[in-house]
Amino acid sequence: MPIRIPKELPAFETLSNERVFVMPETRAQSQDIRPLKIGIINLMPTTIDTEIQLLRLLGRSPLQVDITFLNMGTHLSKNAPPGHLEKFYISAHEIVSLGIRFDGLIITGAPVETMPFEEVDYWDELAQIIDYSRDNVFSCLHICWGAQAGLYRRYGISKKPLGKKLFGVFPHAVNEQHHSLFRGFDDVFLAPQSRHTTSCRDEIAAQPLLTIQSETPEAGVFIITARGGREIYISGHLEYETHTLDREYRRDTAKGLPIEVPKNYYPDDDPSKIPLVLWRAHANLFFDNWLNYVYQETPYDLDDLRG
Repeated sequence: MPIRIPKELPAFETLSNERVFVMPETRAQSQDIRPLKIGIINLMPTTIDTEIQLLRLLGRSPLQVDITFLNMGTHLSKNAPPGHLEKFYISAHEIVSLGIRFDGLIITGAPVETMPFEEVDYWDELAQIIDYSRDNVFSCLHICWGAQAGLYRRYGISKKPLGKKLFGVFPHAVNEQHHSLFRGFDDVFLAPQSRHTTSCRDEIAAQPLLTIQSETPEAGVFIITARGGREIYISGHLEYETHTLDREYRRDTAKGLPIEVPKNYYPDDDPSKIPLVLWRAHANLFFDNWLNYVYQETPYDLDDLRG
């Protein structure tokens, strides 16, 4: 089954050319089926790239998925093309005010990780929808800074700066092999990391409602769950595609920022060589498992959702 998105969205043509099954809204309306309703709060500076990365993963499931893109109405984005957000996004505040519910919600990373949460200009709005999601979203998937924000808002988990940017592709162990999110996973899998801060592991481990599902000594805690998978926190970027870390590396190098070559990414650690993608299979498997979990467990009528 396809993901359902507007035909005018730039991602539509890209994904169609990749043979990812996307369906325009006009065709989807003729089908007698209740699609999964997935909201995506896209806080990344690479607006369209992030749309494509996430839709590519969500579009490989056999389930029909109805996508709603959300932005922060209290924040003026400088990175999206003119008119793009107005045409394809609605504000998170509007979702709350209208009482719209979702089967799943994705909150992406954001380029604000070194700032205190309360100093982020859209923090109040994001905190409101994190609170709202408890009773109105079946499963909320937080990525990178979005994970730090969720852990802080819900559990008071602090973050701390790293000595240097954690940057590259790292091995991660699976702590609970039989969890529904990790069906089919190897004992160790690779995933990209790109961050300057980390949530405090001791505080996470001390919180009885949180379960550390995946971690590694080098990159720290990777995936945390709560409420059986209704809350999922991912410290890295399974959604990244081949050249994402490369673009970040060349961007920071051009700015003269202190950045090391991303680990385990270029063959022979040589930036002149084409990066190797070593995480794509597990990225697809994780998102498939998440959608299947949401499909199996969400009430058919979203008005029956309970915290």
